[in-house]
Amino acid sequence: MSADWSWLFLDAHGNPVEGDGVTTSGFPTQSDAESYLGESWRELLDAGVEAVTLRENDTVVYGPMSLRAAE
Repeated sequence: MSADWSWLFLDAHGNPVEGDGVTTSGFPTQSDAESYLGESWRELLDAGVEAVTLRENDTVVYGPMSLRAAE
């Protein structure tokens, strides 16, 4: 299977976040990508990620979506 699904991680200013604590590898399915996010969102916040965008190849599926709870 190919890894066609990926997350774009964004900081508070909408700039891409890369580096420690951020997985840049892709996922074989949308479900796998969403499961990763559900398990890792707290660690992503700690790494400076404020929002995420889900992509299939180069197409945006949804996002940006905040990792913080709505007030």
